[in-house]
Amino acid sequence: MAAEKEDKIVLEREYVVPLRKKWLNSPEYKRVNKAMKALKQFLVRHMKIYDRDLKKIKIDKYLNEEMWMRSIRKPMNKIKIKAKKFESGIVKAELAEIPEFIKWKIEKEKKKSAGKIEKKPEPEKKPEEKKETAEEQKAKEEKKEAVKEAGLKQAEKVARERKHEVTEKKGIKKPLARKALQK
Repeated sequence: MAAEKEDKIVLEREYVVPLRKKWLNSPEYKRVNKAMKALKQFLVRHMKIYDRDLKKIKIDKYLNEEMWMRSIRKPMNKIKIKAKKFESGIVKAELAEIPEFIKWKIEKEKKKSAGKIEKKPEPEKKPEEKKETAEEQKAKEEKKEAVKEAGLKQAEKVARERKHEVTEKKGIKKPLARKALQK
C-alpha cells in the first residue's frame, strides 16, 4: 500500500460497470464470483492494461463489501466505480458513491487507528479494610470447621452406602433398585 502512495496516478476515471449479462449465465452459487471477474475484465479492457493480467487490478475493501452485500446469489446489476491507474501498471478500483453507513465505518476505522478511541482505565477502588475483631475471627474459624465436619459426615454416609452394595465377581456393581420398587 505504501508503494501505491508513492506511485503517481496516470489515469483516473469513473465507470458504471454492467454486470448482469455476465453473472446471469452462471449458477446461483457462483454469481458474485462471476460478477467480480467481470468487473476486473472490464477494468483491464478500459484502463489499457496491455497484457490483460487480472492480478494487476486491486479491488477496494468497501467495493468488495458492496458487491457481496446482497449475498452470493443476487449480485448487483451494475455498479458505479472510480478507477485509478498508477505508474507501476496497477489499477485500484473503489466505490464512486460511498453510502452513508460505509462512510461511518471508514471514519470509525480512522479514529481507531489514530488512537482517539481508547478505553480509559478506571481508577482502582480500594476496598476499605476493616480490622476484624477477635469475635469475628472466631466466627469465621467456626464456620470453616463446621463446613469440614459436614463434608466428613457426608463422606461417611456415602461410604456406608457403598459398603452395602452388592457386587458381582468381576467387580462390576449392579444398579440399585429404585426406592419405589423396594416399598
